[in-house]
Amino acid sequence: MRIGVPREIKPDEHRVGLSPGAVRELIAHGHVVVVQAGAGEGSGFPDAAYAAAGARMAADAEDVFRGAQLIIKVKEPQAVEWARLTPDHILFTYLHLAPDPAQAAGLQDSGCTAIAYETVTDAQGGLPLLAPMSEIAGRLSVLAAAQHLQKHNGGMGLLFPGVAGSPPARVTILGGGMVGTNAARMAVGLGAQVTVVERSIPRLRVLDDLFAGRIRTRYSSLDVVEAEILAADVVIGAVLAPGAAAPRLVRREHLARMTPGSVIVDVAIDQGGCFETSRPTTHHEPTYIVDGVVHYCVANMPGAVPRTASEALGNATLPFVLKLADHGLEALASDPHLARGLNVHKGHLTHPAVAKALEQEPADPFGVWA
Repeated sequence: MRIGVPREIKPDEHRVGLSPGAVRELIAHGHVVVVQAGAGEGSGFPDAAYAAAGARMAADAEDVFRGAQLIIKVKEPQAVEWARLTPDHILFTYLHLAPDPAQAAGLQDSGCTAIAYETVTDAQGGLPLLAPMSEIAGRLSVLAAAQHLQKHNGGMGLLFPGVAGSPPARVTILGGGMVGTNAARMAVGLGAQVTVVERSIPRLRVLDDLFAGRIRTRYSSLDVVEAEILAADVVIGAVLAPGAAAPRLVRREHLARMTPGSVIVDVAIDQGGCFETSRPTTHHEPTYIVDGVVHYCVANMPGAVPRTASEALGNATLPFVLKLADHGLEALASDPHLARGLNVHKGHLTHPAVAKALEQEPADPFGVWA
């Protein structure tokens, strides 16, 4: 199979879909890999490393897409990339279609087959290709919060761990999954007072055991969410509904009752955000203020650490990339977990949560949702 790796063009995105090591593995399986010049530079992978691994180097994205059967990316395709996709392409990348009807329409119009990293599952019911970025985003969310609590960044001027005689930051984390757990780990390590709000009792028990009393856990309800966000100096939105738009847990009316200079970090912004006042931001302009509350809503947080993120993502995706390269669409027929990653096929939305969010009827070409 001919596999294309274009350079990411979303603003502030420096990750790359395949490392030179992954390229070498694919070539060893008999595949041809075409990499756009400069695709790996932001992650510390020079063109020479790809050439040494056996990749064919392309001068521009047109050369990468032309003739490729499988396109490997990191972030969702931009409008100029939709126009390059055809029914002959399989696209494998993060998509986050639920809050993005324009992208969904672009992919449907292209006729391509689009598989989303974030909805591929595993035998334990997890999301193995979302997990590494969730780990990174969870940890970065706390670093971002600590930075933006500082007065010159718009915050209240609070030192995250406090000092003797002065209390630390109070951090509320909405969601106890992969993002929330890693955020809690980082926040506890930096000395904050941490509360995790979660609606799964079994997950709350896991967190209670994991942190051995070093965090507070609370069952999620309207009263609890309201009480905890109003008491917090930092609120981290870490909720996830696979494939679907994130639930809006914090409303505009709450902000005026929060302490001025509080910070909210919306890690769920890729799925539309879990704060009513959230809108996507970039690493160059990461924050804005609404009713005195600092909002950090960077839509590609792991892009700030592209070397770590590209390696972690590649480790997780390579087995699936090999399946697709070796077997094409037959890989979806034989692997229901990979098939659950399918979001668009022959002009139809195929993931039920995505289709529901975009008010369409889902197709089920591989019978995984029956």
